[in-house]
Amino acid sequence: GNLGTSGCVSFMFDRKGQILVAAEDGVSEEELMDAALEAGAEDFIVEEDGFEVITEPNDFAAVRDALKEAGYEFISADVKMIPQTTTELTEDGQCNAMEKLINMLEDDDDVQDVYHNWEITE
Repeated sequence: GNLGTSGCVSFMFDRKGQILVAAEDGVSEEELMDAALEAGAEDFIVEEDGFEVITEPNDFAAVRDALKEAGYEFISADVKMIPQTTTELTEDGQCNAMEKLINMLEDDDDVQDVYHNWEITE
C-alpha cells in the first residue's frame, strides 16, 4: 500500500476547536450549552458520556477561557481537524490494523499529528 502526500485529503476535514466536557454530577447540559453559545461556540453536541463544544479556530481561546471561568473542567480542549464524514469499521481485523497503523505513525518522530475519519461500531 501507499500513503498519500501530506495534506492530500485535508479537504475531508474541517479545522475546528473542540472542547470535551464529561457528563458528571452537577454538570447541567442546559447551563453548559448556554455558556458555550454565549461565549461564541458554533455547535454543542450531547454525547453518551459527555458534551462536545465546537468552535471556529479564532473563537476557540475565548470559548475555552469563558467555560473555564464558569468552573467547567475539560477532558480535552484543542484545535484539531474534525472529519466531515466517518467510515465505520466493524470487523476486529480492520480495527486492529487501523490501530496498529495509527500507533506506528504516531511513534514516528517526523509525524506531528495523525487525523483519521474512522470509528469503531459495535
